[in-house]
Amino acid sequence: MSRLVPRRVRMRLTLLYGSLFVAFGAVLLTITYLLVSSRKGRVIVRNREAGTAPDTGVHVSTGTGKPGGTFDGFAQEQHRREMSARAAEVQDLLMDSGIALAIMSVMAIGLGWLVAGRVLRPLRTMTSAIQRISAHNVHERLAMKGPGDELMDLADTVDGLLGRLEESLDSHKRFVANAAHELRTPLTVEHALLEEALIDREATVDSFRANFERLLVLSEQQARLLESLLTLSSSERGLDHREPLELDELAGQLVPGCRQEAERRGLRLTPAIEPAGIWGDSALVERLLANLLDNAMGYNVPEGWVEVTTGVTEGRAVVRVANTGPRIPPERVSRLLEPFQRLGRTAGDGHHGLGLSIVRSIAAAHDAALSAYARPEGGFVVEVAFPLRAADRSATQHGRHHRLPAPATAARDTSPLGRLRRRRRPRTAGPR
Repeated sequence: MSRLVPRRVRMRLTLLYGSLFVAFGAVLLTITYLLVSSRKGRVIVRNREAGTAPDTGVHVSTGTGKPGGTFDGFAQEQHRREMSARAAEVQDLLMDSGIALAIMSVMAIGLGWLVAGRVLRPLRTMTSAIQRISAHNVHERLAMKGPGDELMDLADTVDGLLGRLEESLDSHKRFVANAAHELRTPLTVEHALLEEALIDREATVDSFRANFERLLVLSEQQARLLESLLTLSSSERGLDHREPLELDELAGQLVPGCRQEAERRGLRLTPAIEPAGIWGDSALVERLLANLLDNAMGYNVPEGWVEVTTGVTEGRAVVRVANTGPRIPPERVSRLLEPFQRLGRTAGDGHHGLGLSIVRSIAAAHDAALSAYARPEGGFVVEVAFPLRAADRSATQHGRHHRLPAPATAARDTSPLGRLRRRRRPRTAGPR
């Protein structure tokens, strides 16, 4: 059955137009025939007496086959002739109308073919333009002009899709180039260390041991880089499963280990943890929290501080990590969320610039809102607002929820969440 359906849209539209015209024409012809054939015609017959001169009376037949009055043989014959002539006229009318319908059907099909081609011309133009676009000229656009109809909406949608595709391709190219650079650097160092051990004929056991230790460090850095790349790739694909999670429990499990690292760096870690339940992937959410804390401690200043906060505010489960650190230009904040973007760091410090980009991908996979801004005094603040679980959302609507604790730092929080806290609570003094 599908083989009988034309594949070209123009042919299908033409057949549709022609079929509709023929169908409605046949209906109109049928109605006209029924109206004409059912009409009661009048036949005037003059009656005359045999052997007399002029007519002596006039009788009228209603066309029903039963003439009124008294008719002689001549009148009845005339009546039959009149009725036969009328039936022949109706048949001729039906025949002529059928011929006219056939002629108009042919004209309608031809006109439908032309109209369908005119309607589909913008589609053919768009198809040709899209077929010419490839990865080398993805910057080109359809740029259709015309009335704001459905075809223009389609062209604008395609242009928007091409714009997003161009951004995605550019981001992919930058990602591949940066990943290749990040992997090439340790490989070059490893090659140099191995070559040095081979060509140095006076090498000792201590020198070999030192080279091997450096090789182990480089190997660990590459392993972390590959693990980060795999995490970034898996988070961008979305979530395979969701489970009930408690942000406060996950943050509480990470704080003790991070506190030791903070003390080693001379930093003060301040947790302000309140219950907050979400649905998500525990491994990814734990990686999000770990990356935020690692980023806050890695990009800090001596005798600085790091603050991690969880809680519920405005119907969202929020985790917030703030830290002191060097001043960050506001225009660079958005770039720090891109892969392989660092702030005054080199590739040899163990940071590959993937931490915040992984945070952004994990937040997007959980339908969470990510906001980041630079503190005027120096440092960084990142907030991730997750959708609440149904039970926690119900408790929030009834007023039984925990507000996000106020920060214990002296930093002025300029985020919407921080402004909300300052309206609700007095600002507390922080470390100087």
